[in-house]
Amino acid sequence: MRKASLLIIFLSVFIDLVGFGIVLPLVPVYSERFGASGFLIGLIFASYSLMQFVCGPVWGRISDRIGRRPVILLSNLGACGSYALFAYGSTRQDSSALMWIMISRVFAGICGANLSVASAYIADVSPPEKRSKGMGLIGMAFGFGFILGPAIGALSLSSLGDHGPGLLAACLCGFNFFFGLFLLGESRKPDSEAADANRPRFGQWGTVLKRPVVGRLIGIYFLATVCFSCFESTFSLVLVSSESFGFELKHVGYLFAYAGLIGAIVQGGMIGRLVKKYGEVRIIVVSLFVVAAGMVAMPLAGTLATLLVALTIFSVGSGMNRPPVFGLISLRTPADEQGATMGVTQGVGSLARIIGPLFAATLNAQYSGLPYYICAGVAFLAACLAVTFLKGVEDSVDSHPVGPTASSGA
Repeated sequence: MRKASLLIIFLSVFIDLVGFGIVLPLVPVYSERFGASGFLIGLIFASYSLMQFVCGPVWGRISDRIGRRPVILLSNLGACGSYALFAYGSTRQDSSALMWIMISRVFAGICGANLSVASAYIADVSPPEKRSKGMGLIGMAFGFGFILGPAIGALSLSSLGDHGPGLLAACLCGFNFFFGLFLLGESRKPDSEAADANRPRFGQWGTVLKRPVVGRLIGIYFLATVCFSCFESTFSLVLVSSESFGFELKHVGYLFAYAGLIGAIVQGGMIGRLVKKYGEVRIIVVSLFVVAAGMVAMPLAGTLATLLVALTIFSVGSGMNRPPVFGLISLRTPADEQGATMGVTQGVGSLARIIGPLFAATLNAQYSGLPYYICAGVAFLAACLAVTFLKGVEDSVDSHPVGPTASSGA
């Protein structure tokens, strides 16, 4: 049952990212068709993350009280409905299409409990020494989602029409719901007396962020996520409008798929061995320096070969970052607060995905490439902060056991 449950967790995150990946190559289409401004493009991306920011910690806290399984199933069902709305919006022939796309992303964000609750699920079933490797499973789902999602979004336009990508994503999520309904096991006993059950929303955030190590890790995760969200919200726009490339949407989909493949290889096949050999903190620091190098290189690329090199560097750095960050956060969190802590962490990530696209898409419309240089500086700063504030964290993990009796200030 546990293997089947882990498979469903992987599929839940994977399909969610496939759906999100389907949207990415389509944004320039709507931009061109309806004359959407850079800010509006950013707002479409940010609407999903805004709802995750508001709802993510709530879903995490609910999962601590009633269990992970019902929340994940509800999330899958909601995703099915959101992509059906996306398909409907894609068939509109007037400016209301953008409104329906926005509504679909808002609804998807409200139901988007996958990431925080899936992270808590992995924490429930993974022993401490394998926690970062377990978080890599979610990272691998990210990678595979970005392999298939953009490719499906680009290719489905020509084979199935404008509504095809949304309908396909809705069907996948519907299948995932019924698959989970019969096969997904519960990872923790529902507990109406969970440690944070009666804690106010902002009290929950304050408690999590005040933990010295956890708060620092979440801050570093925020900065790294700002950088990645700037990339995912502008990469299609840069390539389609670039005088050096002038790619069609299908080419953009292939490049997103390539980036996803690199990320999946790193997070699925390498991250466990790297963390075991070098430790979480070193991997976090190195990953941020690599992200900075990749973001500097991408706007400077003038040929397909140099673009692929830059994209590879960026994808490797991004793939290395998330699993050890979440692994350390989980190790420093009491067992009965895993869902709430992961919910806050994902909420902070959603906040980054609100700020990043709005900033990057708006600025990119005026100064193409500039957001990448700024984000390179942000990633470099995050690496320096990690060197300064995470020194010795791994050595102190054993002295702060994760469990119901662990100190909440650990």
